[in-house]
Amino acid sequence: MIMNRRSLMLGAGGLAALASQPLLSSLASAAQIKKVGLQLYTVRELFAADPVATLESVARIGYREVEYGGGGYDAMDHTLLRKTMDRLGLTSPSIHVGYDALLNTFDESVAMARTLGADTIVLPYMVDKYRNAEAWEAALVNINRFGEKLKAAGLGFAYHNHDFEFTVKPDGVSLYERMLKACNPAFVRFELDIYWAVHAGEDPLALIRRLAGRIYAYHVKDMRADRSMTAVGAGTIDFAGIFKLNGLAGARHFYVENDQAPAPFLPDITKSFQTLSALRF
Repeated sequence: MIMNRRSLMLGAGGLAALASQPLLSSLASAAQIKKVGLQLYTVRELFAADPVATLESVARIGYREVEYGGGGYDAMDHTLLRKTMDRLGLTSPSIHVGYDALLNTFDESVAMARTLGADTIVLPYMVDKYRNAEAWEAALVNINRFGEKLKAAGLGFAYHNHDFEFTVKPDGVSLYERMLKACNPAFVRFELDIYWAVHAGEDPLALIRRLAGRIYAYHVKDMRADRSMTAVGAGTIDFAGIFKLNGLAGARHFYVENDQAPAPFLPDITKSFQTLSALRF
């Protein structure tokens, strides 16, 4: 009996090897996050006390992108922060700027973004007084205007959600639904905080499909069984399953954030970095 190479492959063990090839091919081609980012609000207490040392610690963990927010960064020496990032190999694709600052100090906010090297400004939060139908609709006019002006200035604009946008429903229509209808996709994109969307009872896969092509970035923090925040990988959210839709979503950045990270903070963001770095989807 003549045994050729194909016959040998189909012998004992050969079938198993062939059967495993699609799996191996799939694993080899699985997507991964090339640059894991950190929203600096997570380490705001450290950052407020010593921004340079905090950026050094973040870079040492392996992060390559940071998003400024909290910690009093808006009043700091932005040239020094930029020089520190350049030295450490960090970039800041986006920064968080509050609604009032965009209303009252728009030009200064643009200058701050440019100094820090950001190409996008994100509106991170809307306080209670805007969470009714009339005030929200008026604010959406300004939010569209912010996006239009930022685009004219060569910058992008996105809105970051919490849970209230989904749960507050004047006249039965959620604030988020109103925003989706009112905001021009050419001017306003979305930074999807997955934890807060899930906390509000949203199906993240369905939400991503609705936001197809409009998602600028993800905020990534995990949820325990009791719905409290925790480091990525220490909770119950299926991030690999969610990120499989990124070809549809179009998100460019994956920012770790934990609003309630426990001191001393660095172990928490290290766990999240390691989990996201190893994730395949």
